[in-house]
Amino acid sequence: MDRLKIVVPGDAPPQIQGSPHLERLKPYGDVEVYTDRPETAEEKVRRAEDADILINSRGMVKWHADVLPYLPKLKLISLCSIGTDMIALDAAKKRGIVVCNQPGRTAPIVAEHSFGLMFALAKRAAFMTTSMQVGKWPRMDNVYLQGKTLGIVGTGHIGSEMARLAKSIGMNVIAWTYHPSAKRVKQLGIRYVSFEDLLRMSDIVSLHVKLTDDSFHLIGERELALMKPNALLINVARGQIIDTDALVHALNSGHLGGAAIDVYEQEPPPADHPLLTCEQVILTPHCADMTPEGVDLLNEGAVDNIISFLEGNPKNVVV
Repeated sequence: MDRLKIVVPGDAPPQIQGSPHLERLKPYGDVEVYTDRPETAEEKVRRAEDADILINSRGMVKWHADVLPYLPKLKLISLCSIGTDMIALDAAKKRGIVVCNQPGRTAPIVAEHSFGLMFALAKRAAFMTTSMQVGKWPRMDNVYLQGKTLGIVGTGHIGSEMARLAKSIGMNVIAWTYHPSAKRVKQLGIRYVSFEDLLRMSDIVSLHVKLTDDSFHLIGERELALMKPNALLINVARGQIIDTDALVHALNSGHLGGAAIDVYEQEPPPADHPLLTCEQVILTPHCADMTPEGVDLLNEGAVDNIISFLEGNPKNVVV
C-alpha cells in the first residue's frame, strides 16, 4: 500500500520546517517540506499535485477554486492559522477536501501583540525614534491610555483577551460583534454598543473580526470619519477589513491620530505603498503570533489536526 504524501508547499518565512512535531507524522506518511515560497501557480501545483494532505503554513500560499481541480488526491488541508481566507472553502467542500484551522489556539499571543501595538502607537514610539535618528528632539503629546475608551470590534478568542488586558490597566471597554449576547456581556464584563456608536465613542478602535463578505472594508471612508478626531486604530485581524486608501487619507489629513497595523490588503505591501510613508503608524509584518511559543503551538495544532483526521476523529473542521 502506498504511503500517504504530506506536503508543506511553501514554508517561507520559516514556520514548520525543522519542527519536532513533524516527526509525529512519520507513522502515517512521508512528509515533504518546501522551504521557499512557490513563485508561480504552476510551481505551486507541481509541489502539491500528488499530495494527500497539505500543511499550509503560510497564508501567502493561497488555494483558489481554479487550482484545486489540479490536486486530485488531496483529502485534507491543515492550516497553521486561525484564518481561512487563503482557501476557497466552497470549492474545497465541493471536491470533498476537508479544511481544518486552529481557532483560539494563539489568542493570548495575538492579543498581547495587539496590546503592545496599542502602547507603541499611543506613546508615538516609531515617530519619536525616527525623528531622533535624524537628529531631531520632537515634542508631541502622547496618549495616556488608563481611563480611555477602547472599542473592540469582534469579541471572539482574541478580542476577548484584548478586552481583559485593557481592563487590567483601567481602560473602559466597549464592543461590537455580529452576534452579541447577554451571556458574553456577563463573561467579559463589557458593554455592547452599535457599530456606529463604537466608532463615535472610542479613543482607540481595535479590530478582531474574521474576514468575510460582510467584513470586507468594514472600515472605510465613512467609518473613519465617524471616529473621534485623533482616535487610534489597530488591526491584527485581516488587511482587507480596512480600506487602505481611506486609511491613508485619514492619517495624512490629520483626522486620525495614528494606526497600528499587522495585516495588509497585499502582503507584503509594495515598497512604494503610501501607508509606509505615513507619519503616525506602527507597522509589523503579519507576525502577531510569531513568538517561539506561538510558532510551536501552531505547528503542534496543525499536526494534531492531521492525526485526528487520519484516525477518524477530525477536529477543528471548517469544511
